[in-house]
Amino acid sequence: MIAILDIDGTLVDTNYQHTIAWQRALHGNGARVAAWRIHRHIGMGGDKVVAALCGDEFEQRHGDDIREAEGGFYMELIDEVQPFEGARGLIEDLKAGGHTVVLASSAKPEEVEHYLDLLDARDLADGWTDSGDVEETKPAPDLVRSALEKSGGGDAVMVGDTPWDVKAAEEAGVQTVAVLTGGFSEAELRDAGAIAVFENMEQLRAGLASTPLG
Repeated sequence: MIAILDIDGTLVDTNYQHTIAWQRALHGNGARVAAWRIHRHIGMGGDKVVAALCGDEFEQRHGDDIREAEGGFYMELIDEVQPFEGARGLIEDLKAGGHTVVLASSAKPEEVEHYLDLLDARDLADGWTDSGDVEETKPAPDLVRSALEKSGGGDAVMVGDTPWDVKAAEEAGVQTVAVLTGGFSEAELRDAGAIAVFENMEQLRAGLASTPLG
């Protein structure tokens, strides 16, 4: 069994730093968007966020500038990011259970490299993805399909934290076990199609036997 582990918001606590970075970038380009609205789109690919929040016309005029600015603002905050308690332990548990583990992200390579260091996961995971591995971002299935390719293919389960993770996995034919660490409710994650929802990484580790990854 292949375990595809989303990184942002699932293994490392990044969703609110990204919310702040997007808000600063949007405000700097004339769009005053409330943080709660931005958070609802965290987990969606960065190439889709501006249009989803501000419309296609605004995206055409300002999208690239906002994405560039968001990247800069986020890098100012990245040193505040910490792994969730039990994140590396989950990878260890899955490896001990004989699973292939691929860490999945469409973040910039330098961000993924930073997270690998935080998790001390380079010699533990079987592979990982970054923005260079996808043509279209979540909720499109490219990221999940890329992770499957890197693992050699086979039955898989995704672990994620947003409805966008669940939808991307579903389109790739993969079920999702979700955690609440991204700030979305259990109802939202289940409505998106998650087969199980846990409060945090430690609860998932304790309940792993009740999932297809057990």
